[in-house]
Amino acid sequence: MFFDMIHWRDFLDIAIIAFILYRALLLLVDTRAMQLVKGLIVLGLIAALARLVHLEALSWVLGRLFGVIVIAIPIVFQPELRRMLEELGRGNILRRKQAEERAGQLTDEVTRALEYLRSQKIGAILVFQRDTGLKDFWRSAVKLNGEISEDLIVTIFWPGTPLHDGAVILDREKIIAAACYLPLTENSNLSRWIGTRHRAALGITEVSDAMALVVSEERGEVALAINGHLSRRLREDQIRRLLLHYFSAMPRRSSPWWETLKKELRNLWPAKESDRKEKENAKGN
Repeated sequence: MFFDMIHWRDFLDIAIIAFILYRALLLLVDTRAMQLVKGLIVLGLIAALARLVHLEALSWVLGRLFGVIVIAIPIVFQPELRRMLEELGRGNILRRKQAEERAGQLTDEVTRALEYLRSQKIGAILVFQRDTGLKDFWRSAVKLNGEISEDLIVTIFWPGTPLHDGAVILDREKIIAAACYLPLTENSNLSRWIGTRHRAALGITEVSDAMALVVSEERGEVALAINGHLSRRLREDQIRRLLLHYFSAMPRRSSPWWETLKKELRNLWPAKESDRKEKENAKGN
């Protein structure tokens, strides 16, 4: 009998292989390699159908094509494969599920806050720090280091509160600071409807790789500023997808300590130089 030939180790073997394939596919989400996997699945289905209906020429062509693809995959997708092996070595495969759940939770909190602010027509600007540090802009602001939550974001921008005038800067883990003042865009070709908040959102994205979400109190809409470009009237599903991609993205490896030290010294030097000039001017007067 067929079932007499099956042993419990066979089920364990299949379960382990399925688990490895599942985790490998999770690592490919939001990468170019995922599109390749989808293409290979389509080609596999076409090849199976061709064999089923005895299309010999098509089966031969697809067979040769698969041989070429197997050789080309390690060359074309070398960065993605290297990242997979690095995450496997750091044990990130086992922690990927927790990271996804965390990203979904943070996405829900921020999305609900933006939707509430939009419904109440309460102006707000949220700046999401990416690879470029924004310490120059939150250094003199009110530092929070608080958990990202709907209640905290709404409370910050509630009219009349001490922190509502200014921007909130977040990263992928916490709300860094509130009441942050941002540089305005230098683009002189903007429409007249664009207010100070939108100009500040564009300005911060022109000097860094951050992205900003702006709630307009006049129109009750959410706009996205990124790379110096502004997109208006974002829908809730668009905001959710954008935030989920942001919170799911892995931050780049931090710079060596000496690079950080040099950056800090560069930031401090202009301030010291300006203080020296002010003292000289004061003495001259």
